Amino acid sequence: MTQSEVVSEATTNAASDKASKKVAKKTTSKKKTTKKKTAKKTAKKAAKKTAKKTAKKASSSKEKDYKLVIVESPSKAKTIKKYLGRGFQVVASNGHIKDLPKSKLGVDIKENFEIDLVPIAGKAAKIERIQELAKDASEIFLAPDLDREGEAIAFHLAEEIGKRKKIRRVIFNAVTKNAVTNAVENPVELNVNMYDAQKTRRVLDRLVGYKISPILWDKVQRGISAGRVQSVALRIIVEREDEIKAFVPEQWFSIHGEMEKNGTLFEFKYYGEDAKKKTELTDEEFTKQIVKDVNGKEFEVIDVKKRERKQNPTPPFTTSKLQQEAANKLGFTAKRTMMVAQKLYEGIATTDFGTVGLITYMRTDSVRTEPESLNALREYVKDQYGEKYLSPEPIEYKKKGSSKVQDAHEAIRPTSLEYTPNQLRGDLEPDEQKLYELIWNKFISSQMSQAVIDQTAVTFECEGHFFKANGSIIKFPGFRTVYMEAAAEKASRRGGNDDEDDNDTPKATGELPVIEVGEQMPAKNGPAEQEHWTSPPPRFNEASLVKALEEQGIGRPSTYASIISNIQDRGYVEKVENRFMSTELGTVVCKMLIESFPDVMNVAFTANVEKLLDKIEDGEIKWKKVLKEFWQGFEKTLEKAKEEMKNLKKQEIPTGIHCEKCEDGEYLIKWGRNGQFLACRNYPDCTSTHDFKKHLDGKIEILPKDWFRDPCPECGKRLEVKKGKFGRFVRCEEYPKCETTLPYTIDVTCPKCKKGKFAEKKSRYGKIFYGCTNYPECETALWNEPKVMDCPACGFGVMGVKETKRWGKQLQCPECKHSVDWEDTPFAKEEAQENKE
Repeated sequence: MTQSEVVSEATTNAASDKASKKVAKKTTSKKKTTKKKTAKKTAKKAAKKTAKKTAKKASSSKEKDYKLVIVESPSKAKTIKKYLGRGFQVVASNGHIKDLPKSKLGVDIKENFEIDLVPIAGKAAKIERIQELAKDASEIFLAPDLDREGEAIAFHLAEEIGKRKKIRRVIFNAVTKNAVTNAVENPVELNVNMYDAQKTRRVLDRLVGYKISPILWDKVQRGISAGRVQSVALRIIVEREDEIKAFVPEQWFSIHGEMEKNGTLFEFKYYGEDAKKKTELTDEEFTKQIVKDVNGKEFEVIDVKKRERKQNPTPPFTTSKLQQEAANKLGFTAKRTMMVAQKLYEGIATTDFGTVGLITYMRTDSVRTEPESLNALREYVKDQYGEKYLSPEPIEYKKKGSSKVQDAHEAIRPTSLEYTPNQLRGDLEPDEQKLYELIWNKFISSQMSQAVIDQTAVTFECEGHFFKANGSIIKFPGFRTVYMEAAAEKASRRGGNDDEDDNDTPKATGELPVIEVGEQMPAKNGPAEQEHWTSPPPRFNEASLVKALEEQGIGRPSTYASIISNIQDRGYVEKVENRFMSTELGTVVCKMLIESFPDVMNVAFTANVEKLLDKIEDGEIKWKKVLKEFWQGFEKTLEKAKEEMKNLKKQEIPTGIHCEKCEDGEYLIKWGRNGQFLACRNYPDCTSTHDFKKHLDGKIEILPKDWFRDPCPECGKRLEVKKGKFGRFVRCEEYPKCETTLPYTIDVTCPKCKKGKFAEKKSRYGKIFYGCTNYPECETALWNEPKVMDCPACGFGVMGVKETKRWGKQLQCPECKHSVDWEDTPFAKEEAQENKE
């Protein structure tokens, strides 16, 4: 390498070193800058993350800063949440969360009636949810219904939540914004006396039910039960039936004729042999003689009396009156009335007002209306109907009788007079609309003026016999413009006097013409005699049974619906032509209970228990003292009943009906697992049995056998369709010689496994469903009766029969829910053909 090359290289290297140093310096500087930037970015990110965490924490704490309100029903919870808005969580307990265990008595009698309350089956998740919400709540408000059962629910909730938080009771009479917010702003303490009353009622019911029922299982039939209140309610139905059977009709007569004046036709009736004293016509010859005496003669007017009668409006509804009027006017059962009323109370989604509670609390025996609502009502009547239709002074109603009135509840009324029935039309279901209108009209009429009725009574004399004609006209309708009691409506339809039962006064028959004393008037038609027979007391219908329960102090208005349902569900009572009639089982069980448990079955005793519960609620008496006194007498009666109660399972009642299978046999009424049946006296030589029906007159009708389509797989004889506790089943006609018993199946093969058929079964809640007989290999089950028809939408092999109010009868696919109208299926033609035949 030449020098010049060396110099050149050295120069280049020097320049390169300088450049490298410069680059290195730059790189270092750049690295420092990058590091700074990275550090800044990291710091920013960290700050952001911290800010996010803080925000999340703040947000989370904000979410947790709420007040918890616990109510009974989800629909009420939904309505109340809308009223309270932010800052509140509202959850429903879905009724009771705890109760006595089903598997045992749950009451330790030896340990001073200590109660073992356990979570109700299926409520564990609900309790956990409430506990979770309660943990983070700043305040807890318990708002179940304002009766004893509601108070018990509140106590049970408080027990499950624990004492870590401030728990207060909230009471409101109506689910409206004002009522709810006022209640939350003014909470109260839990009412321990009211809870004690509920516990007493529950323990008494448990002692009676769990101690008497096993005796009945042993002596009568497995699965039946006794109840402290339901058995006494059954007693009044059975005793009414006894009265009817013991009644001997008596013949009596009446004489009727018609007169006419100035184009007005009116009726007159025989009154008596004295103008001031009514004569009862029980002798046919004497009656015919009167008719013979006056026929073709003129009748002289000897007296004309006119008087003005004023009729007062009645108070708004109590629970029992609502049930009675709904039964009489709308044909509702007590249960149906309470279900619909519950919906109206808890809240309905309306077009104009949002979700609102439309009526006040529907379990009450008070007739009171709060002053604010009373004033609003009077203003409404004045504006809508005019001053003359408004009562001159506010009418303050008071409950009749000595029984305790739950005055805090008010009577049942609309929550606001803005919610008129017309404005709600379309928002309410038909049943809701009908019941709401009934409540509305009753409330409006309660502050209206009296109805004024002009009544005229004319007395005629002919051949020493006296006749009367009565007439009335509504001079001023007053409150009747809006509402008439069912009894008054019935009376007005027959032209009668709606609130007078005086037999000495002939009933009004409409408006009479102007008639003067001294006039001689001929009969246009008649007079003629009519034959009558005295009638036995009528069987109870829904309304009259509720009235009887109330009058005799059996249960409480809030329990009437469940009492009536229970005695029907137990098979003790059935409805025949809309009237309650005790079954043979009900009659026998009732009489056995009266004989063995006279105190428990005593109406006066049951009514007295209600008074004792009231005293416990008022703090006048301790609840355990009531239980001790009850148990002392009841325990002795139990032991005696176990020994002395007759065994119905061994009892056989002769019918006088000859056996259809053997020559000298007679059918006896026997008791089996599924109730009464007819069996031949010659059993076991003759196995003839039949189901039967007992008519109102006591006559026994043998029901035709319902034969199954397939023969017995064991002996080849016919299979008979029977009804049991769990629905229909089939049994060999030679039972018990051949013990073949099979589930009742429909002739439809399961489209999934292609092996089993659908068997009719009953769920634990009593609902019929159809399950594959190939279970457990095939778990196919349907709620609707299956029919063999491929679904037009998905091709599934069966469709279920479904009927709704909206769409009528249809077939619905259980897989894809596609529906086909019944008329468009081949089964409609088959059904029409069967009906013709």
